[in-house]
Amino acid sequence: MKAFPSKLFTFLSVTLAIIGSSFVAAQEPHEMTAVFINEHPREEIELFWVTPDRAEDDPERFIFKAKIAPRGGAHIAQTFQFHEFAYRHEGKTHYVSVDRPNANDEQVIVINGSNEDIRVRCDLTINSGQGNDALDIVVKPYWAPRGAARFLELVRMGYYDGVVFNRVVPKFLTQFGIGADYETRTRVREYTIWDDFHTVAFEPGFISYAGSGPDSRAAEIFIVMPGASQEQLARFGENDWEVPFGFVEGDLENGPLTKIYSGYGDMPPWGKGAMQYRLAYCRADKASSFFLAK
Repeated sequence: MKAFPSKLFTFLSVTLAIIGSSFVAAQEPHEMTAVFINEHPREEIELFWVTPDRAEDDPERFIFKAKIAPRGGAHIAQTFQFHEFAYRHEGKTHYVSVDRPNANDEQVIVINGSNEDIRVRCDLTINSGQGNDALDIVVKPYWAPRGAARFLELVRMGYYDGVVFNRVVPKFLTQFGIGADYETRTRVREYTIWDDFHTVAFEPGFISYAGSGPDSRAAEIFIVMPGASQEQLARFGENDWEVPFGFVEGDLENGPLTKIYSGYGDMPPWGKGAMQYRLAYCRADKASSFFLAK
């Protein structure tokens, strides 16, 4: 497991204990902080400040700001709302506008070239350890950039290896994220992240953080189970911290999601729960498994 905490954790968690939590949409351009995270699996990204009153072929239109390492490298820029940045990937210039700061005047922008998806493989046991299977998770950084970046960083550091599916309720949710290593999970819990904006409604298979209040997301994740009622789907997301950042791909009804042992039921007081029963091992594939989606 990687050393903890990483620079990205610091970026994602900075000054949370001091600054408030509610999201607002600013009415006028003002100074803000932009956190650029490069989630491309292999390529370093060069970030440029765009000078808006310069022509496309003017060498002073693009002012170099930083080189951002792949696989979670980050750069913090002080800027103002609605300003544009740019980066080049595979011969194409991508423009990024910092137009949606939160109440802390900060916005996370995920850079991933022409790709919108990042795939994570979760190897797990099923049927109470009687078999093995895999979940294919599609991470959508643009749905919830802060949450997606945090999840990918945890996967890369091996945090989810050996975690237990400690809350499995058919037609409701499956939850995991209590790290197998006590010291590591204790430190991770100290680095909660600000909430993302709500961008998509919940559907079966969607993945989100569990939390205990505004800006409380740390590491625990839940997956919406197939068969969840429309009433229940509507209730997901009522809390600020419940924002989808990806989904499980494939046949939900007949896939491994419905074969995870559910005998312990819901957490107390609704059920017995399961805090120590070892059921699954989640890990991201190496960079070769991250591919450009169309």
